[in-house]
Amino acid sequence: MFLLGIDLGTTATRAALYDSNARLASEGRAEVALHCPQPSVVEQDMEDFYQSAVRAIRQCMDSCRIDPAQVAALAFDSQMAGIGAIDEDFKPAMRFDSWLDCRCQPFIEDMNRRVAERVTALTGCPPTCNHGPKMLWWANERPADYSRIVKFVTPSAFVAGRAVKLRADEAFIDRTFLHFTAVSDAAEGKWSEDLCGTLGIDMQRLPRIVESSTVIGELSLEAAHAFGLRPGIPVAAGCGDTAAGALGAGVVTPGMLLDTAGTASVLACCTDRFVADIRHRALIVMRSAVPGIWNPLAYVAGGGLALGWYAREFSTGHVWDGGSDESYQELVTEAVNAPPGCDGLLFSPHLGGRVCPATPRMRGAWVGFSWGHTRKHFFRAILESIGYEYAWYLRILRELAPDLNPIGVRVIGGGAKSESWNQIKADILSVSYEPLAFKECATWGSALVAGKASGVIIDLAETAAARAPVSGKFLSPNPALRATYDAALERYLCWQAKLRTGFESYAYPD
Repeated sequence: MFLLGIDLGTTATRAALYDSNARLASEGRAEVALHCPQPSVVEQDMEDFYQSAVRAIRQCMDSCRIDPAQVAALAFDSQMAGIGAIDEDFKPAMRFDSWLDCRCQPFIEDMNRRVAERVTALTGCPPTCNHGPKMLWWANERPADYSRIVKFVTPSAFVAGRAVKLRADEAFIDRTFLHFTAVSDAAEGKWSEDLCGTLGIDMQRLPRIVESSTVIGELSLEAAHAFGLRPGIPVAAGCGDTAAGALGAGVVTPGMLLDTAGTASVLACCTDRFVADIRHRALIVMRSAVPGIWNPLAYVAGGGLALGWYAREFSTGHVWDGGSDESYQELVTEAVNAPPGCDGLLFSPHLGGRVCPATPRMRGAWVGFSWGHTRKHFFRAILESIGYEYAWYLRILRELAPDLNPIGVRVIGGGAKSESWNQIKADILSVSYEPLAFKECATWGSALVAGKASGVIIDLAETAAARAPVSGKFLSPNPALRATYDAALERYLCWQAKLRTGFESYAYPD
């Protein structure tokens, strides 16, 4: 039997068909458009998510000789911090409000003034650019659109719900998204009447909460025809893309770390407890798709985008073709010739605002350059900045769970292909790195969820651990660089504090 996992990403949808031993049978891909009608506004069309899934799944099925009757189940995962909505006919009631869109900043600031500690303690996530502030923005700034909203939904729930023809009142959200809602009791897996009442969130517009492996319906005749599958296939609720990536990477043992080096730069850990970061409000505690497992994480929004931005705008002499291996590796090869620590040059990677902790007014900056700094220093500083952010996240995690012993970082995403960047991050964190055999583990994670939902897989954690696409190629940290990077990290954190004060004190133009 085969399992189908579909990852609804920010700019592309990927579908992949696996057998139960994680062997890839076929895959498909379809682009998804980002709409930026004005500065600071980033939206997507909900219908695009579904149509991209149609194209990706169809390509996946058409490129193999597997009988659709052999596909046991499917599941979707999707980007997590943005939110969409449906009307009474399960049609989009508004454009998807992307995680890259920070229009809800005033509502984040209001939450921070009034209920920051309570939101953080209950949801595991401090007030930031996610569902709660976005829902309030639509309620207050777009009342006509808001009046049509029956339920707020994530992209994965929208596509899955449409594929099985759910009614609007059957809309759902799975538990891996709860930390990003601002109005949940994540540890209990339910909505918080306290937070909803305090913030003014209409609970009637919130969907039902389910486990990732819940079967939410069977593939409809219409969807089956569009996808190239047979009708009646079980469709699982699915999960968030970071949760799917962690599961697919086999990060199910406490102490394991996952670096998702993609559009966002995400560092996640595996623990067996819910520990909220009330002090720093930087770490986010995500529930795993495996019950009883938690993935504390933090991320740089657009961390990966900063590399392409630099290459496109400043890399004279290099041909940047959108991020091919050749164009990317050429820049990295040049950058590694700069000394570790970049001779004091630091980069702040928050070009579109900082998410962890929520500081929407933050912007990018280079600090400490002089006549001797060259292009290779500037690009290496971008690479190192992600490592410094990760090192800070890990420091906070050790404060919250002193007995947690980091046992290595598995890395996925486009950036995982760069051994040089992996080595830089390993040196900064003083933890070994292992690039996985799959660049994208989210589709395999979703396939695992589909397998659990259909009964093909009995023990989700055991199967994920046993069939993780490990490469066995470890990059050990260089102990000779420990003092250099420890000192650079302290300088980096000092400047982050100063930059935060500066950006919050001055209203830069959007």
